[in-house]
Amino acid sequence: MAIVQNWMPPSRENWELICRIWQYFPVITTIQWILDWYPQGKTSTDSRFNIPGKIAWATMEMAGFITLLYIMFTLPSELGIKELPWGNWTMAGCFTIHYTYRAILSPLFLNPSMSPIHPLVWTLAFLFQVFNSTSIGGWLAGYGPTTVHEWAGRFWIMEIGLVIWAWGLLGNMFHDDDLREIRRATDRKQRKEAEKLGKPPESIHKVYMIPKNGLFQYVLYAHYLCEWIEWAGFWIVGGWNCHPARAFLVNEIATMLPRALQGKRWYIKKFGKEKVGNRKAVIPGVL
Repeated sequence: MAIVQNWMPPSRENWELICRIWQYFPVITTIQWILDWYPQGKTSTDSRFNIPGKIAWATMEMAGFITLLYIMFTLPSELGIKELPWGNWTMAGCFTIHYTYRAILSPLFLNPSMSPIHPLVWTLAFLFQVFNSTSIGGWLAGYGPTTVHEWAGRFWIMEIGLVIWAWGLLGNMFHDDDLREIRRATDRKQRKEAEKLGKPPESIHKVYMIPKNGLFQYVLYAHYLCEWIEWAGFWIVGGWNCHPARAFLVNEIATMLPRALQGKRWYIKKFGKEKVGNRKAVIPGVL
């Protein structure tokens, strides 16, 4: 059942239009190279319009896999496709696993706290998810490969891609948890002190330290790097001609790279250049 006729799920003409527009997303991110204002996370600002961090993150990120799954379950019947090949569902599964972790487990169950997010950031992130999942979902649900024969002969390449995707996801989880442990340790310490003094513990949503484990020894945004590796593997699974997966990787790098460089400036300002040391922003030994 269509939510918006010819748009959700999209007709081929509208899907191709969305894909063309989506390829120009890096142009929008150029403003991040000019402005350091980014009201989210460690650089969040006080605003009466702010959305609580956990709620904002969950709602803006869930739009991705919900949209993709909706398209996967509705578009094929509209196109007269009885069954999608297993390769399509494999990629849809990878996408859904990642965003189940990122949109549900991470903010709602694993993160001890999250800084508030400005509605502008929430809106842009929500639109990112909708455009991206519509682009990928349309390709997987009928506008890309529709028979198992189109995946034939690529099994070993797909296996390599899946291994890269899995290692990227595990690396992302590992480094995310290292960041969480900073706040968990602070929370444990503050609770003990508060208990001794008979006072309620202080908020930890603005507690930051320089992470040091894993790839954090070399870069400040190791979780970004691992996510790029993850989606590079996803593109390999889909193949060189899977332009939605390619656009996803390019657009992630386009928006996360300036954010990482901005974050490095923030770390240097807060902790000093000596404590940051030789760590790069996101690519070891390079950038």
